[in-house]
Amino acid sequence: MVIITSVLNNSPAYKNGIRPKDILISVNKNPIRDVLDYRFYTTEKKVSLILSREGKEYCVDIIKGEYQDLGLEFESYLMDRKKACRNKCIFCFIDQNPPGMREGIYFKDDDERLSFLQGNYVTLTNMTDEDISRIIKMKISPINVSVHTMNRDLRNYMTGNRFAGDKLDYLYRLSEGGTGLNLQFVLCKGVNDGKELEYSLSEIKSLKTLISASVVPAGLTKHREKLCKLIPYDKQSAGSVIDTVEKYHNELKRETGKGKIFCSDEFYLLAGRSTPDGEYYEGYPQYENGVGMLADMEETFGFALAETAFSTAGEIHLATGEAAYPLMSGLAGRFMQKFPHKHITVHKIINEFYGNAVTVSGLITGRDYIKQLRGKANGVLLISRSSLNAEGNLFLDDITPKQLENELNVRLIAVENDGYLLCGVFSENP
Repeated sequence: MVIITSVLNNSPAYKNGIRPKDILISVNKNPIRDVLDYRFYTTEKKVSLILSREGKEYCVDIIKGEYQDLGLEFESYLMDRKKACRNKCIFCFIDQNPPGMREGIYFKDDDERLSFLQGNYVTLTNMTDEDISRIIKMKISPINVSVHTMNRDLRNYMTGNRFAGDKLDYLYRLSEGGTGLNLQFVLCKGVNDGKELEYSLSEIKSLKTLISASVVPAGLTKHREKLCKLIPYDKQSAGSVIDTVEKYHNELKRETGKGKIFCSDEFYLLAGRSTPDGEYYEGYPQYENGVGMLADMEETFGFALAETAFSTAGEIHLATGEAAYPLMSGLAGRFMQKFPHKHITVHKIINEFYGNAVTVSGLITGRDYIKQLRGKANGVLLISRSSLNAEGNLFLDDITPKQLENELNVRLIAVENDGYLLCGVFSENP
């Protein structure tokens, strides 16, 4: 049962007399627990709703278009509470966050509904047999799973959850049920790499509905007091990981026509190797995991630059993390070569908040931008949109974009990780 908070005007629900504060009990005799139930059972052309108003139940039969939304809105997006993570992973990034950051940073979700709806990764440790059956019945696909290792005992250790290893059985059930799987392996040096990684990648090859798998290094900050001691990857060890992953990528490509298994861009940067070209990433199924971002940015920027015939004159400043700095400097240089009247200064931001082992732009705080750009940037300042929250109004440390603009006396533009957009901002500003 869920409380209806609003009903859209002229929607099927509104036309049939449903109003805010009514309680939705069931659809076509199926109890409604959350957004997945609601979406699944309201797709049909004819739906029969049981509702409650002021303690009295009533029924409404609605005829609508197939997949047409009823027009109901609820107290929360999930129509239920988010499921919190029950694990204590040895590499958990959230455990490495110091006090004083923006609200919500400290909550660990592990919710299969957010996996399907928003692309979040889940460990399966929160899930039951009933949850798996529901996913298969509703044909929910794909599901994104944080696996880390296929060694059951090692998975128990890495997640701090004695049931985590046995939950790997769900991967096979989901695959047999036709659910697409995107997998993630967060590597800890000397723990789940080497022979353990070889074993894991050989095991997932048997999953019939495997879409993709990413291999990423654990993010290690300077705030790891009283946490498991982990060693960062260096050039040699990162190179070994790439060699292993590319071996299984090539094997799968020979066997199935797709490589499916990829290293994150960060491993290539650590190893001092060039990232593969865009075609290698097979449509970028692991893009949000930092897999292929650099290749995609370079490729799309190149296409956009070739199509750009005009640019305003003037100066632009761009601030980026250490990882993307060489690429951004190169792209700025290519743009200035074609349009010499435009001057673009690229600033490398060192992550003093988390420590210099964290090099991605998405984890730069407002205070680090302000401290390192004061007196250096003016006019238009470009940053990565990933530095801000989903609403675009806060950095990780609760600093707002407006505060940054006032402190630096700049006009801030947050740009998505897209070469076309970046080239457009270069040409149209200041």
